[in-house]
Amino acid sequence: MRVMVLVKATSDSEKGFLPTPDAREAMEAMGRFNKELRDAGILRAADGLKPSSHGKRIAFDGSSRTVIDGPFEIRELVAGFWLWDVKNMDEAIAWAKRCPNPMPGPSEIEIRPLHEMVDWQ
Repeated sequence: MRVMVLVKATSDSEKGFLPTPDAREAMEAMGRFNKELRDAGILRAADGLKPSSHGKRIAFDGSSRTVIDGPFEIRELVAGFWLWDVKNMDEAIAWAKRCPNPMPGPSEIEIRPLHEMVDWQ
């Protein structure tokens, strides 16, 4: 079962990360967690995203396309992601619970299963 694990953005992630000792320590902890995921054969891809001020959105309305410049409202933004291949949702939850807090303060991770070919048959 493939799942996309989404690290939800916060006001801190939208400010961008500064190379402080706390940030370095957090990145090292996340690096160790990612190594565990790789060693377990679960990790397929992972990366962090720049703040939404660097992003664009494309709004579709029929044949019309409108480009919208960031920044965007934080509430529904993603700051980073993993793509995992796990046995089931319980395994994904167990791994997510082991994750170091991805943000300096309160944060959330969302786990979403990907469609598989069997879903379309």
